[in-house]
Amino acid sequence: MKYLISVIDAQTGLATTDEMAAIDSFNARLLADGHWVFAGGLGSPGTATVIDNRGAEAVFTDGPFLESKEYFAGFWIIEAPDPDVARKLAAEGSKHCNRRVELRPFLADPE
Repeated sequence: MKYLISVIDAQTGLATTDEMAAIDSFNARLLADGHWVFAGGLGSPGTATVIDNRGAEAVFTDGPFLESKEYFAGFWIIEAPDPDVARKLAAEGSKHCNRRVELRPFLADPE
């Protein structure tokens, strides 16, 4: 099953050199152990664009959808055989990036 680990941040700066080294180490372990699917860092909330195309024309708004002190700074998409393994990996990710994370399973593909 695939899971999303979202990195929650409230800081204004990027990860430190030590944090980046720890994240790289964690990424390498995810890859080596077969849990890696994809990961990436995200730009700050100020770089966001919200798009609403539910009406007659698309509306583009600069800035984040929600005004909040905390925001998603990055993510991992992992493969784990069960929720316990996913929680363990998310806890390790939190430790390595030195930030809180949120773990959510992807919905199953309809078949």
